[in-house]
Amino acid sequence: MSNIKICGITNVNDAKKVAELGAWAAGFIFVPDTPRYITPYNAKNIIQTLPKDILKFGVFKDCNIKDVINIAKYTGLTTIQLHGKESVKYCKQIKENSEFSTVKVFRIKNRQSIQNISYYKDITDYILLDSYTKGLAGGTGKPFNWKMALEAKKFGIPIILAGGLNPNNINNAYNQVKPYAFDVSSGVEKSKGIKDHHKLENIFSELI
Repeated sequence: MSNIKICGITNVNDAKKVAELGAWAAGFIFVPDTPRYITPYNAKNIIQTLPKDILKFGVFKDCNIKDVINIAKYTGLTTIQLHGKESVKYCKQIKENSEFSTVKVFRIKNRQSIQNISYYKDITDYILLDSYTKGLAGGTGKPFNWKMALEAKKFGIPIILAGGLNPNNINNAYNQVKPYAFDVSSGVEKSKGIKDHHKLENIFSELI
């Protein structure tokens, strides 16, 4: 079975379901004014209920490095996901000043969108490829051209594939791309930030 990360967790029930299904990772979004935002306090309470072997990703966008590291330590994260315009230098500073693994997100608009990935080799642990939609940072529910993901694999950094994944297309995505992991959010929701447990079951069963 491929690695699956369920992102945009906002409550204990969804977190427990994700863990029960054998998720590789659970994601918590610390980007204010977004539909799936969670406070560090609430995230910490949820993370404490999760098994140790499930990775805990925190999503940040163009934040002060000290603030990111402090939130990561406070909540119990294992991994910092950077969803903004964070530079190679920024990512390197997190790597040098904390014990957290890191993910740099690239929003795919066209071939130019992947050109800078090579600069992050040996700096970030994973690259996450998401759909580009003007005015939205993520959770768009729309896939991008997966041929770009195949090209991005050539840079030699583990790829996490995101963008419009759901129970109906994840098998096809696996067959085409075979990424290191999948990142799923809106495709398994009944409303923004609230997961549909039937859809969660379906998406995991598709990849077994």
